[in-house]
Amino acid sequence: MESSVWTDPEHALSVALEVLRSPLGQTLPSLSGVLADLIPHRASAKLTGYCAHYPMKTAGAPELVERITSAELSRLAGIVPVGRPWQGEAVVAGATRPVFAAASAEVGANGALLVLIDTPTEPLPEAAVRVVQRLWDLVSVHLDYRAAESAPGMAAQSRATASERARVIAELGEAQAATLSGLLGTLRSRSLDDATARRTATDLAVSAMIELRAAADREQILSEEPADAAFARIAAELDPLVRYGPVQLDLRSPDSERTLPIDAAHAARAATRAVVLAMLEQDDLRRIHVGWQIEDDVLRVTVRDDGPGSLAPEALTVHRVTDRLKALGGRLVLDAVPGWGTTVTGSVPLGPVTATSAAHPLAALGGRELEVLEHLAQGHRNRAIAEDLHISESTVKFHVANILSKLGVGTRGEAAALARSAGDSAAA
Repeated sequence: MESSVWTDPEHALSVALEVLRSPLGQTLPSLSGVLADLIPHRASAKLTGYCAHYPMKTAGAPELVERITSAELSRLAGIVPVGRPWQGEAVVAGATRPVFAAASAEVGANGALLVLIDTPTEPLPEAAVRVVQRLWDLVSVHLDYRAAESAPGMAAQSRATASERARVIAELGEAQAATLSGLLGTLRSRSLDDATARRTATDLAVSAMIELRAAADREQILSEEPADAAFARIAAELDPLVRYGPVQLDLRSPDSERTLPIDAAHAARAATRAVVLAMLEQDDLRRIHVGWQIEDDVLRVTVRDDGPGSLAPEALTVHRVTDRLKALGGRLVLDAVPGWGTTVTGSVPLGPVTATSAAHPLAALGGRELEVLEHLAQGHRNRAIAEDLHISESTVKFHVANILSKLGVGTRGEAAALARSAGDSAAA
């Protein structure tokens, strides 16, 4: 095993570039290939938290990869410390084998485990271990960002697949749990005389139930992310953009313990990042507010600045943010008021999209929002609305953004037209 060449920075960077240039579906085979001379192995596998569609991928000898299960990798994920590679024996592909495993949860990655299977049994050189860990960290971050910037169609497909997968897993788990509960009840019957057999069978059944529950918990981790953790990740990404500049970033984390579907979290972070980048291109900017709020089954992303109020919707098209949100049933609304700043509001449904009541086009608005909408219908600007309702202009901007989002329109003019139309319908 020759590891000295890996101490050459040019070689290490060349290897990393080769892996990162691979097509998304070939990243693991490429990584496995470049590591073969450093750590010989017959197969490789990865378990990731950034892909709800296919969280487990394998490469290598067919007789091994066909037998590798996510449950086996999940057990390994529970014992491999993040950032500290692990070498030893583990049950993979249905048998106890020597493996090398590395776990990554760097900023920008949502947790990823790399496993090399049928590796040498002697301890690996420390230099080789460090190289593989750092390379896996780099690949994990790269894959996470590629997942976050995936095409809108893939986002919709991933959401549908993940939901169906979770449904099937839940049904299987319930069925198996019912079966095992019945087995336990039978084996605990007083009519059975063989105490040893009963005790052994009971232990096996209990172990199987624990395994099922652990698998279900792991599947949930792979397809969901806590809302506060998802926001903390985008906050960490935005910090370097403003750390040494004149713009102050105000952050408001979602006040909720709810978990988000992975694709919803990716889309929300992509929208937040794209809007902040577009806003930073403006002059005379001092402050940007970023907030996430969960209302019922919708995650609302609000990004507001105190700039010139001239940001155009076209500034966001380069990032395809609107298309990504639409693929998940969400939308993006931009409200720019010259001289008063810009507010961009995005919405991402967190559950199945259901038809809303059509009893009245303004039924979704609250009392204060209806008052603000009435002023919009009369063509009033934010200052006049604030003075008449005895509220601040920032509060008016907040209400306007919510009105546009709830009514499904993109401009103040469209909201005003809808309000007038609803008034005419009521009068008729």
